[in-house]
Amino acid sequence: MKGRFMIVRDYGSKLFLLFVFSMVGMVYCNAQSGKSLPVRKVMCTASPEGGAVPSLLDGNGIEFQPLDVVNWKDYPYKPEVSFRIAHTGREILLHYKVKEASVRAVASGDNGRVWEDACVEFFVSPEGDDRYYNFECNCAGRLLIQGGAVNERRPTASQEVLGMVKRWSSLAGEPFEERLGECRWELAMVIPVSAFFQHSVGSLDGKTMKGNFYKCGDKLQTPHFLSWSPIGLERPMFHCPAFFGTLSFE
Repeated sequence: MKGRFMIVRDYGSKLFLLFVFSMVGMVYCNAQSGKSLPVRKVMCTASPEGGAVPSLLDGNGIEFQPLDVVNWKDYPYKPEVSFRIAHTGREILLHYKVKEASVRAVASGDNGRVWEDACVEFFVSPEGDDRYYNFECNCAGRLLIQGGAVNERRPTASQEVLGMVKRWSSLAGEPFEERLGECRWELAMVIPVSAFFQHSVGSLDGKTMKGNFYKCGDKLQTPHFLSWSPIGLERPMFHCPAFFGTLSFE
């Protein structure tokens, strides 16, 4: 967001701030271990399409988790957000449900400024090193993926990698300006291990990863910054692996 501390998104010109916030987060890391979540395995004969994820998770009894932590008092608005996660061994399956006061989907393509729209996000460090990935998807299904360490310039994913991530949104279609009034929407993603373009992950079976889930809308009429696992920083900042929770894959 412009003119404020907010979520630091301009990874070139604001790289220094990313580094500073990362160092602050690391100081607090020992005091806050973050949440933990088991990630169940579901059986599939073939890779599911994005639109099949909700029914697949329903059929396997995968429960929703609340995404409801308001970390910064200056941004108290809390839309109703929940998510659920499972895996197939080679793919992570995500499903979000959102009810909020307005929606926006201005980003016209992938790797755009989706965080300014009605947006849900999944940040994950797959191998226990300092590199992590941010998967950020607006309510129309436009996706941003970046990978790398917090204190370096983090490249965006190629079109080939973006195309590997299957998506479904209940609001999919052409970009649109902000629509005021209560809106409910859902989004699902199928993230294959090949989307971790800086790692060779292999099977998800038995893995332990670090990650966090977010909901934001930097340019909505009511900006908000929710997380699943709490963030102990003074100002809004999602790029803080020190506050990631633990994801234990079955």
